[in-house]
Amino acid sequence: MTNNISHNQKATEKVEAQNNNSITRKRRGAISSEPLGDKPATPLPNIPKTVETQQRLEQALSNNIMFSHLEEEERNVVFLAMVEVLYKAGDIIIKQGDEGDLFYVIDSGICDIYVCQNGGSPTLVMEVFEGGSFGELALIYGSPRAATVIARTDVRLWALNGATYRRILMDQTIKKRKLYEEFLEKVSILRHIDKYERVSLADALEPVNFQDGEVIVRQGDPGDRFYIIVEGKVVVTQETVPGDPSTSHVVSELHPSDYFGEIALLTDRPRAATVTSIGYTKCVELDRQRFNRLCGPIDQMLRRNMETYNQFLNRPPSSPNLTSQKS
Repeated sequence: MTNNISHNQKATEKVEAQNNNSITRKRRGAISSEPLGDKPATPLPNIPKTVETQQRLEQALSNNIMFSHLEEEERNVVFLAMVEVLYKAGDIIIKQGDEGDLFYVIDSGICDIYVCQNGGSPTLVMEVFEGGSFGELALIYGSPRAATVIARTDVRLWALNGATYRRILMDQTIKKRKLYEEFLEKVSILRHIDKYERVSLADALEPVNFQDGEVIVRQGDPGDRFYIIVEGKVVVTQETVPGDPSTSHVVSELHPSDYFGEIALLTDRPRAATVTSIGYTKCVELDRQRFNRLCGPIDQMLRRNMETYNQFLNRPPSSPNLTSQKS
């Protein structure tokens, strides 16, 4: 739930589900929930949204635990897959105790949430306005609804079912793994690791983005991350006299599938150079703990490359720039 009512939504989702026979449910339009299986996957819904609707969906999902971990591209897939549902004032959208797998975001209108405890009368526990959301736990749990939601006014909702949500996550996970594997295959020092090691490493990589001029690693700082560039480029600079910016010179410019940061991970010494984003840059990173756990087999390969790195880092400013670490 978004906005100032998020704590109320969490409370209603946690209430023990009970049947509420004192409220009559009106029929709603059906939204199918296709089970996942081995049969060919049908195309995901692709329903265009207005800019205003897109902004409301972004607002509703950005702080929701079910969606906050998704990247922008993945959230956009979710937005496109959400189906418009209309209800009249007084319609019951969700009934406490019923089974359901739909998550809703309010595009316009107001909904009231009622909870019935210990067989008593329904109690109004909160109001949900434009940009609010409810029903997210139904995306992953098969438990009965924990509250009843009634449209106070005519409402327009955007709905997402559990099967589509899981399908999107699965598709994006497979897509990212394939992409990261392809990049790892292009990294010269990783070319000889086996398939299992490459897949394990790909699954451990975390995406991270940098804006133009943003310093990714700084010379002299402790090093605890290894980076591979997915999109964009970075410039590597080094101060001949550490701490004296006037002695800084360009060492290299790195591009997609180039990597940096592994030297500090291996030697536990401070960063030997500064790496700065040129324009918008998208990387994947691996922290020290996961690096040590997964990259043991390539430890010696990385160390063999340290001599080459040191030669480039120790070049005088007049030396040609290194444009890639690929061989």
